[in-house]
Amino acid sequence: MKKIVITALLLGCASLAVHAADPAIVNGKPIKQSLLDFIIKDALSSGKQLDDAARANIIEKLITSEVIDQEAQKAGVDKQPDFVAREDLTRRELRVNAYLEDFIRKNPISEQAVQAEYDTLKSQLGDKEYKASHILVKTEQEAKDISDQLAKGADFGKIAKEKSIDLGSNEKGGDLGWFLPGSVVKPFGDAVVGLKKGAEVTVHTEFGWHVIRLEDSRETQPPPFDNVKNEIRNNLQRQQVDKLVSGLRAKAKVVNNTVEAPGK
Repeated sequence: MKKIVITALLLGCASLAVHAADPAIVNGKPIKQSLLDFIIKDALSSGKQLDDAARANIIEKLITSEVIDQEAQKAGVDKQPDFVAREDLTRRELRVNAYLEDFIRKNPISEQAVQAEYDTLKSQLGDKEYKASHILVKTEQEAKDISDQLAKGADFGKIAKEKSIDLGSNEKGGDLGWFLPGSVVKPFGDAVVGLKKGAEVTVHTEFGWHVIRLEDSRETQPPPFDNVKNEIRNNLQRQQVDKLVSGLRAKAKVVNNTVEAPGK
């Protein structure tokens, strides 16, 4: 009998030790220390500073949340169709994000790759920027007519305001401001580079027919590597993830029943 009592006391102490490791217990259900640890770790990783008062506030919020959650389960809200669908979507999103974060962590972009991309971009952009104006129209004949008018001394800015379909520049007389050739569509950039100051040229791009006038040009320096390396790294990571997703889609056997078959 004495042995049984001692065993029971030991088991009771073990139970208390387990509960003591948890921040709180609500109606007999413990709020796990691992949940509190995750919230604190997430807050610290975001740069937040947590003192004892802040930690106590987190625990109080967890207690309140647990009280409401227990009542919600009693009411059966977690069995409702909308809740089940929302829960499924949330879990899927969490898994997807965790998988992609793990992929990025295991496939970091090297400093050498960032430097190589910077060198490539610097080469593409060039060492000179240009200030130009243009008049964008839909047809080659319209562009030819405008060129003829300009050759006879017509006002470039006035025609741009009246006829250019580029809503971003027509009210400014076609002025595009300063830009690098590599930052615009290739036919346009190539045409500008080949112009002399004050000269005009007509060129076709995916947007239509442009009558371009070069206003000026000047030497330029690309932004320092250290100023843009994080942006370049993020772009390379995004490309890497896009490639991963495209590969997974290509390998997947997908039957989209919402898309009608050809001929129907």
